[in-house]
Amino acid sequence: MRIGAHVDSDNPLAGAIARDGDAVQFFLTDPQGFAAPKPRADAAELLSSSIDVYIHAPYLVNVATPNNRIRIPSRKLLMQHAKAAAAIGAKGLIVHGGHVGQGEDLQGGFVNWRKAFAYAAESGGFDLPILIENTAGGDNACARRLDALAGLWEALDGYQVGFVLDTCHAHAGGEELLGIVDRVKAITGRIDLVHLNDSKDPFDSGRDRHTNIGAGEIDPELLVAVVRAAGAPVIVETPGGVAGQAADIAYLRERVGR
Repeated sequence: MRIGAHVDSDNPLAGAIARDGDAVQFFLTDPQGFAAPKPRADAAELLSSSIDVYIHAPYLVNVATPNNRIRIPSRKLLMQHAKAAAAIGAKGLIVHGGHVGQGEDLQGGFVNWRKAFAYAAESGGFDLPILIENTAGGDNACARRLDALAGLWEALDGYQVGFVLDTCHAHAGGEELLGIVDRVKAITGRIDLVHLNDSKDPFDSGRDRHTNIGAGEIDPELLVAVVRAAGAPVIVETPGGVAGQAADIAYLRERVGR
């Protein structure tokens, strides 16, 4: 099982090695901005590394929204990040499920997601798997509740799309972790990556605040059970820098094996 961490983008491979990780995730640009990614000086090193690379799209990407001033730049940015991620050999580009405005029809968000894939197809499609991640908050979110996720997956039928299960987001979003892998796979047919995070906040809080394994509100044994059941690579997005994330990785390795 490949286990790693989300690290700073300056020297991600060194960050992975320092944490004893064999996978790594990072941003290509400011996660709170709409800047296009630039070619990386370490592209050849990333391409040839035995460490699996995942790229997270900026948080501002929201292809579901009916707001044209956000949706259209988001579609363009998603394409740009997909091309840049593929250029460094990334296994996938992670993007949040997005949301529509308060009181607006969620079905419109699903339709807009399909349009984003159709937009990409006009240019030859995405150059690597797009992995949609469940989110923690908002009743108008496309991938917080599993019933909404089912609507999104139905809208994307026919396109190659993967799924990232974030344990903190599921807990904070009001989805029980016990048996969640089976419930998700019944909808998506797959889990491509697990974001393994404890939560600072109680169940169904809607708050996205990660913490280290055993330091939050989620039973650590539940987290281990999710990892075992998913059988997918794992990225920890927990605090504490090298020491904190290395401890989380070591905890998982002891319980699920290398």
